[in-house]
Amino acid sequence: MSFLQQTISNLASLRILNTYIQINLLDMKRLLIIPFFIFTLQVYAQTQTLITNVLGRQTFSLNGKWNYIIDPYETGYYDYRYKPFDASPKPSGGFFLDRHQTDKSELLEYDFNQSPTLIVPRDWNSQDDKLFYYEGTIWYRRLFQYSKNNPDNRVFVHFGAANYETDVYLNGKKLGKHIGGFTPFAYEITSILKEGDNSLVVKVDDKRKREAVPTLNTDWWNYGGITRDVNVVEVPSTFISDYFIQLKKSSKNLIAGYVKVNGVKKSQKVKIEIPELKSTSEFTTNDSGYVKIEIPLKKLDLWSPSNPKLYQVNISSETDKVVEKIGFRTIETKGSDILLNGQSIFLRGICIHEENAIRGGRAYSLEDSRMLLGWAKELNCNYVRLAHYPHNEYMARLADEMGILVWEENPVYWTILWDNKETFDNAQTQLTDLITRDKNRASVIIWSMANETPVSEARTNFLKNLAATARSLDDTRLISAAMETHTNPGKPLTKIVEDPFAPYVDIVNFNQYVGWYDGLPEKCDQITWEIKYDKPVMISEFGGGCVQGLHGDAQTRWTEEFQEDLYKRTLNMLSKIPQFRGVTPWILCDFRSPKRLLPNVQDGWNRKGVIGENGTKKKAFFVLKNFYNQMEEKYSLKEKKK
Repeated sequence: MSFLQQTISNLASLRILNTYIQINLLDMKRLLIIPFFIFTLQVYAQTQTLITNVLGRQTFSLNGKWNYIIDPYETGYYDYRYKPFDASPKPSGGFFLDRHQTDKSELLEYDFNQSPTLIVPRDWNSQDDKLFYYEGTIWYRRLFQYSKNNPDNRVFVHFGAANYETDVYLNGKKLGKHIGGFTPFAYEITSILKEGDNSLVVKVDDKRKREAVPTLNTDWWNYGGITRDVNVVEVPSTFISDYFIQLKKSSKNLIAGYVKVNGVKKSQKVKIEIPELKSTSEFTTNDSGYVKIEIPLKKLDLWSPSNPKLYQVNISSETDKVVEKIGFRTIETKGSDILLNGQSIFLRGICIHEENAIRGGRAYSLEDSRMLLGWAKELNCNYVRLAHYPHNEYMARLADEMGILVWEENPVYWTILWDNKETFDNAQTQLTDLITRDKNRASVIIWSMANETPVSEARTNFLKNLAATARSLDDTRLISAAMETHTNPGKPLTKIVEDPFAPYVDIVNFNQYVGWYDGLPEKCDQITWEIKYDKPVMISEFGGGCVQGLHGDAQTRWTEEFQEDLYKRTLNMLSKIPQFRGVTPWILCDFRSPKRLLPNVQDGWNRKGVIGENGTKKKAFFVLKNFYNQMEEKYSLKEKKK
């Protein structure tokens, strides 16, 4: 591992008046958060630890009912002079901490015990009508009892995600602040945890901000709350905190990567076993707890959509053991071809938002993931684009099992503040955390840097630096982004794909909406394409809206017939592109968006799904399924000829 790789993979952040500054911590993968406040010079520090494969650990679930307090003015965080209560190392005063009032003369203007409850994990918008449009702060409280299995063990509280800024307190002590709505975070609570009752208080603020990632303007619902699992995780005093175990780039028989341990005893013997292959390899971590690994294998059954083979991999040290199911495959490009395990593949995809189309609200469970990916399989997809942010970890793990290739995306969307260093640091941290979480998933083949970003020098430099980060952390996967097209005024029917970021990606992806935002469907029949890159070309979005169940002729917008005709013409148009190697139409299911306002048609929904908000398939679903059946047969015949 290079110095840059180790530096980036051990990212940390300083929080200074809403500013993130990344620093390097070579001996642990932690996020260091140090709030500095205008009103005080007192400083306190808390650390965040990233733990690979929490789902494979011994955990105690804190999912369920949590008491909550709505706090739009952030009364629990600021005093009447707008000074943060936790500016002091010993926060007190009006903080919404779970204190028991022993002095009856003390004034307390809140009571978690008598407050209502929300289900965790879930967004708050879909649980209570009065919270449907709410954006701001809500305080959560959960009481729990916990006894360690071993007195020498360490204990962490782990959040799958919470949207967007999260302050965490245990038994009145602040653990830290996490920024970002879609990536995991954890804090060590070993010294704070009590043998009896424990009170976990969490402040979640989902207000959109111009400098944030994503920024103010998005085309999806801003679901607030603790949206993914919360667990207490118990590990040995020195534990295996991270590992990367995948095939080395361009190799079909050499596993490469690293293992890291976290704790006092950093130099340890580490063993990696793949019992089915009768493979055992031993290594020794250095004084920083890190060791690079290489494991040659002769007979490896490669993972693919038609053969989603997963091997049990045992990673053990002198003090810890973790078990994973990992698939091994290669992914690369050659000219205009995408090669999976050395064979050309056409990516038959669909875009997916993290939303339950039947229940409504943020998708959060394994069952939600199974429903969404199950529909993708019904379409005969071998690939999905998880837009426009990191989805739940269940999605990538289930895709491993089901044999579905995955595009994962950083939430750099539309109009990010390209010249703001703190915004870049935020985006880089979220990308790093996503790669850290899912780098061992065979299904994940593409890290996407952004979606539909307006071209400028600052934007291109922003994306180039993100791509460099991704390649430093993981050189085994492909880099892409959802770019845009433009036209030459002299040739209005020629669509040009040209972007200064395109030379830095492995696959040229672009979004296009000919026939919906650009003319009517018949315009697709007249379009020609100008794409100069000798790279695979994929269309990351196309489509048009329709109301499920609304019927009419093919010229009437919002009908199923209009969408059906648009799909037929678009797929025929795209098939004429010589480098065409895949597509992810927009989108699997109708989803909520406050930007979609047309009464009796949109009503707050983006209607471009091939499945309606009630889970019913539209006519375009079957057009796409038929096209994918044809493409599967076409590429199958190609391989047979070889």
